[in-house]
Amino acid sequence: MLLFCKIVLDMSAQDNILSNSFQSGVTKPVVTNAMSVDVEDYFQVAAFEKQIPIEQWSDWPCRVEANTDRLLALFEKNGVHGTFFILGWVATRYPELVRRIVSGGHEVASHGMNHVRIFNQSPEQFRVDALACKEILEDISGQKVSGYRASTYSIGPDTMWALDVLKEVGYSYSSSIYPVQHDLYGMPGASRFPFYPRDGVVPGQRGILEVPITTTLLFKRRIPCGGGGYFRLFPLAFSRWAWRRVNSIDGEPGVFYCHPWEFDPEQPRIPNLSLKTRFRHYLNLGKMESRLQGMLSTFVWDRMDRVYSRQIAGDGEG
Repeated sequence: MLLFCKIVLDMSAQDNILSNSFQSGVTKPVVTNAMSVDVEDYFQVAAFEKQIPIEQWSDWPCRVEANTDRLLALFEKNGVHGTFFILGWVATRYPELVRRIVSGGHEVASHGMNHVRIFNQSPEQFRVDALACKEILEDISGQKVSGYRASTYSIGPDTMWALDVLKEVGYSYSSSIYPVQHDLYGMPGASRFPFYPRDGVVPGQRGILEVPITTTLLFKRRIPCGGGGYFRLFPLAFSRWAWRRVNSIDGEPGVFYCHPWEFDPEQPRIPNLSLKTRFRHYLNLGKMESRLQGMLSTFVWDRMDRVYSRQIAGDGEG
């Protein structure tokens, strides 16, 4: 409760600062943020692994194509381009969806083949998975695939080796670290902004770029604001405040992410879930589209490969 009160007071103070800046004619350059989508279906989330193992995925009705098309229409309406991190499993079954993403002017990137978290793979298994997904997406899309996002942000202190593998098989950047504390993922000690965590692992070579999911800093505490379940949990006013803070106070672009299933309140309900899992997955699905519209109309967005082109080229800070 105390933290909530502090956030409300800080929101009010920052709104006053921004308002005074506009009134005095002192404005900062518009910051272009990165919009991203993790293209996976509702039954493929890591929290459902015990209820729906991969061998049973084909038993559930797929809704990913229609839900992704819904997002594509929303982006087109708002003139927004983004990066779509696509599961190889989805791409092989819906190649025309991949092509529609490309024709809409979006970047195609990799989310791995089967949504297996990295700590459940050996380095060789991960290499095969990451390369296979890259090749499938490039073959279908006709685009070079430069970006990778790990299932459930599963790159952390014990799986940093995966970044070396990604560079070896031809990726240019990763967006696989969420620099917060969470029971399923997180690396709270990581940089909040793009960095090269594996510089020097191979002498004389720059490591792959990592672009973390966005957080804001309040009273020395990191507050997640990059999308997903946190975006559905917090009110839209909080998200707008947090992103204004990142853009105006930190002077940095942010990375937002969402999933097609988050826009589908009619999706089948999975039985035998814990109360926590049920709450996290189904919370405010019916409000997701209007909230995202609020973000699309408030901030400037583009694809990750364009927002971070300089850093991807290796010209950023270490």
